[in-house]
Amino acid sequence: MDQINQVLIAKLEQLDARYVEIENKISRPDVVSNPAKLVPLAKEGGKLRPLVEKFRGYKKLTRQIDEARAMTEDKTAEAELRDMAGQEAKQLAEQADAMLEEIKNSLVMAEDDAIDSVILEIRAGTGGEEAALFAKDLHNMYTRYAAKMGWKVEIMDFSPMDMGGFREIILTISGPGVWSHLGYEGGGHRVQRVPKTEAQGRVHTSAATVAVLPEPEEVDMNIKPDDVIEHVSCAGGPGGQNVNKVATAIRLEHIPTGIVVSMRDERSQHKNRAKAWRILRGRVFEHYQKKTVAERSDKRKIMIGSGDRSERIRTYNFPQNRLTDHRINLSLYSLDRIMIGEIDELIAALKEYDKQQRLQNLTL
Repeated sequence: MDQINQVLIAKLEQLDARYVEIENKISRPDVVSNPAKLVPLAKEGGKLRPLVEKFRGYKKLTRQIDEARAMTEDKTAEAELRDMAGQEAKQLAEQADAMLEEIKNSLVMAEDDAIDSVILEIRAGTGGEEAALFAKDLHNMYTRYAAKMGWKVEIMDFSPMDMGGFREIILTISGPGVWSHLGYEGGGHRVQRVPKTEAQGRVHTSAATVAVLPEPEEVDMNIKPDDVIEHVSCAGGPGGQNVNKVATAIRLEHIPTGIVVSMRDERSQHKNRAKAWRILRGRVFEHYQKKTVAERSDKRKIMIGSGDRSERIRTYNFPQNRLTDHRINLSLYSLDRIMIGEIDELIAALKEYDKQQRLQNLTL
């Protein structure tokens, strides 16, 4: 058994012991009669139960494997019986390996898999109109992938540019596993290609930034109303006389963090307020999450959700039909397919790398 699996088993033994401890505490009269003690223990036990049950099933398999292997080494047993025991040991070992892999995923990835809604923000960076067109290309890539996965996409806000690109676009994407798939996209995305405006055929470099925020429920990110200043104003820009005369634009300022969200996309003040609060909760949640991550040692950082806008994570080289993810030194020569939403191979590689990093973190 390799070191990671040894550490994993030790960690699972600790969780099993904790589960037993919780069960014993919950059965005590002083806990049963005290909701303040009972509820947190019941929640913790409920989260641990599926993992502990799988681990106990794994340990049962390993005992059966040991028994079967002992039979194969028993010189007093008939040859046919020893052969049958050897085949059984092999089959049980395959089952045990598959179950351990499933347990690994549950232990280090389950919380991410449970988040089923994200806020995706794409902003044009350096490069003017070409950067805005690239931001739109990224938007198309993610929305096509979302359609393929059966996820729901909603545009929260966007700022168009003259040539059809986006200065900024904010989406919500919801569906099973959306955070565990898209949480690696945050950071700087660089593109190298010949812009439509380039007459000499020269390759230009432009950039866009992406932020992916897990969208918390109100119960998960309970922002105090007194901590938020709301400004209401008339929405400027195109849209007719109603837009300029009716106070529909909403600006929220979160005092403790200084985070500001403005929303003027809808003609309804109520809808703009609801959208602004969703984005604010996501950004405040991300703010505190990043603060927690920053307090950990570098070795314990995980990839998902750690993308900083200033960090260049990926290069899209159109002349070479190449995408390079700099975090895992992966180059794929299928950029044409990737840009139409076929990013499964890329995401699978990022998830596997992240999982291995998390498993190694168990040793720290």
